[in-house]
Amino acid sequence: MLEPSFVYLSELIQSCDPDMGAPRFEPRPMKGGASTRRFFRVPWGKDKSAVAMFVPGQATHEIHKDRPHVRWPFIEVRDLLAERGIRVPAILADGTEQGWLVVEDLGDDTVANYLLRSPSEKRAIYQLAVRDLARAQRRLSTLPDSSIVQRRAFDHDLLRWEIEHFMEWGVLARDIRVSSDDRALFELIAERLATKIAGWPRGFVHRDYQSRNLMVVAAEVEPVTLAWIDFQDALLGPRVYDLVALLSDSYQEFDRSFIEERLDEYAAHMELASTERAALGREFDFVTVQRKLKDAGRFVFIERTHHNPAFLPFVEPTIKKARAAIARLDDDADMRELGALLDRLLGP
Repeated sequence: MLEPSFVYLSELIQSCDPDMGAPRFEPRPMKGGASTRRFFRVPWGKDKSAVAMFVPGQATHEIHKDRPHVRWPFIEVRDLLAERGIRVPAILADGTEQGWLVVEDLGDDTVANYLLRSPSEKRAIYQLAVRDLARAQRRLSTLPDSSIVQRRAFDHDLLRWEIEHFMEWGVLARDIRVSSDDRALFELIAERLATKIAGWPRGFVHRDYQSRNLMVVAAEVEPVTLAWIDFQDALLGPRVYDLVALLSDSYQEFDRSFIEERLDEYAAHMELASTERAALGREFDFVTVQRKLKDAGRFVFIERTHHNPAFLPFVEPTIKKARAAIARLDDDADMRELGALLDRLLGP
C-alpha cells in the first residue's frame, strides 16, 4: 500500500496527464545530493517517465526558507532561466502545496556521469559549459525587481559564514587542535577575505554550477546540449563564482593548463580586455580559497548532521585545491599567512 504522500503524487500525475492510462504506480528512488530533498522516477504517460521531487515535512521546508506560502524558488528561478533561453527541465505537475513537484526527466547523464563513459569529450563539454555560463550571465545581466535572485546576494555576512564553516566543521569537528592565536588569525583573514569578495560587482550566480548539476541531453545527435538543474539557490555574486564551482569542482580533476584555457575562453566570450583577464584569474583564485574551504567543511557537516558519509572522500582533495590557489596568491600577505596556518593545522 502506498504511503499517503505517494497516493497524492499518483493522483496528481493522473490529473495532469490525461494519457496516463492506468499503469502500475511504482516510484523508483533516484540518487539525490546533499540536501534532504528526495527524488523519484515516476511514470508519465504510457511509455515515458518524469522526475518527482519531494521535500519532507511541511511544503515550505528548505525550498522557500525566506518567503513561506509563495512559489518555490526552484519554480521562480526556473521560469526566469527558461525565459532567458537557458535549458532547464520543464515543469509537468505542480503539487507544491503538498511538497511535490514533477519535472521533465532529463535522464541520468550528468556531466560527471557522461565523462565516465566518454572521457575524451571532457574538453568539448567544458568548453560548452563555459560558453553557456558566459551567455547566461549576459542574458541575466538585468533582472526583474521582483525576482528572488535580485533579493539574495553573496554579501559579507554570507561569505564570512561560509568561510567559518570550514573552521567549525573542517577543523574543530575533526578534533584538530587550534590555538587561540591561530583561531584569532583565521577569523581576521576570513573577515578580510569576505570583505574583499563582497566588494566586487555582482551578477547572476547559479551557486552550484558543477559537473553533478549539468545534464547532458541530446547526446546521440548534434549538437549536445547542457541543461541546468539545482538552481533554486541562485543569487547575486561575483562573476567568477560559477567558474570556480565548474573548474575547481570537488568531483573532478583538471591540470592547470586546462583551467587557464577555459578562463581564456570565458574572457573571450565576455570580450574582456587583457588587463581584465589578469584580474579574472586573481578573482578566480580568491574565490577558490573561499569556496573550497567552505566545501570541505560542508562535506564534514553533511556526514555529521545528515549521517551521509558519501562526501568525506572529497574533503582532502578539496582542501588541496584551496591550498593550490593560496600558493598562487603568495604575493598577498593574508594568503601567505593562511597558507602557513593551514600547514600548522593540517600538516604541510
